[in-house]
Amino acid sequence: MPSDRYRRAAALAAAAALPALVMSPPAHADDGDPVRLPPLRLRMAADDSCATASVKTAEARPWTHQALQLSRSWQLSQGVGVTVAVVDTGVGQQSPALSGRVTAEGTAGQDCVGHGSFAAGLIAAAPTGKGAVTGVAPAARILAVRGTDTRGNPSAQLVADGIRSAVDDGADVVYVGQALATGGKELTEAVAYAGSKDVLIVAPVAPDVAPEGADGKPDTRARAYWPARIPHVLSVVDYGPAGTRPEGAPPALDPDLAAPGDAVVGIGPKGSGHYIGSGSSLAAAHVAGAAALIRSYQPDLSAAQVSRRLLEAAYPDAVPKLDAYAGLTAVLPTDGPAAEAEAAPAHIPPAASDTPRVRALMIGGGALVVVLLVGAAMVIVPLGKARGWRPAP
Repeated sequence: MPSDRYRRAAALAAAAALPALVMSPPAHADDGDPVRLPPLRLRMAADDSCATASVKTAEARPWTHQALQLSRSWQLSQGVGVTVAVVDTGVGQQSPALSGRVTAEGTAGQDCVGHGSFAAGLIAAAPTGKGAVTGVAPAARILAVRGTDTRGNPSAQLVADGIRSAVDDGADVVYVGQALATGGKELTEAVAYAGSKDVLIVAPVAPDVAPEGADGKPDTRARAYWPARIPHVLSVVDYGPAGTRPEGAPPALDPDLAAPGDAVVGIGPKGSGHYIGSGSSLAAAHVAGAAALIRSYQPDLSAAQVSRRLLEAAYPDAVPKLDAYAGLTAVLPTDGPAAEAEAAPAHIPPAASDTPRVRALMIGGGALVVVLLVGAAMVIVPLGKARGWRPAP
């Protein structure tokens, strides 16, 4: 059944991620043993119980911290004054890392699955305990909006309604945790509404687990998903500690940006323990956090300008890789090419008068005559005197 497939996929992702979980030194649990964090769930089976607090804690700083240059970024911005909506499975309001900074719509303050809380932590978790695991924008606020049912099953209508309500409730950035195969009409309209209110939408370019095909096997064909395929939505794909995607990851079709999304450590809906997960939905959460940093640091920028900064300041690669610090500090060209100044009409001076030229010629000619006459006189006068002015014989 589908929920069993999601459960197995999450367990495999967690097992594959453990060797690269953290940077040196390796993470340890409170009892000193190496950490084996529980895997993040994507969906819940009918007989599954709600997520409980993890008893395992990653004490060393995850690899994502350095990859995103968070220490340098926090010297400029921590997301103060910005609200990021998490349209997903809900966000647990009992999580210490988000304490006092979560506003929930309806029942979205309860997260039985844990995925929405994990994503919210990647966006905005504040340091707790030894402070190893933090979000990208640890001072931002979270608006929890439900985009799935209580067991994590999404629908296009729930997501579209969630986007609209998040915009109406004052979100500056909207993170969508789902990649949907259908629902283009309602999602396109919801994204257009967000754009009209200057709200940036960030979404995964592909699901975290490949959908099941008609033959019951994972369908690994590359395809476009909603809402990431909509223009003006910032679509994001994941990569891991080695800079590549894990084997068997769902193909990503034309993502805008890549961000850390594999072997990622995050919080649960309650307690101070940690989970581990992988997928493009987690990469999108990191991008949403980076957008919050920029909107806080440069509040006059529009949503489109924030998106442009994230894209043009990214590390160049086959898919540009998110660089939060560069997004804050890069000096980009103006939004459009400078208009060329209209050429002034050429000024042609009037033709010079011939009078000065004629006068100059006359004066010059006269002077020449005088010189010739004087020269002739200097020759003729002495000869005339010597001859007594007699005519030549």
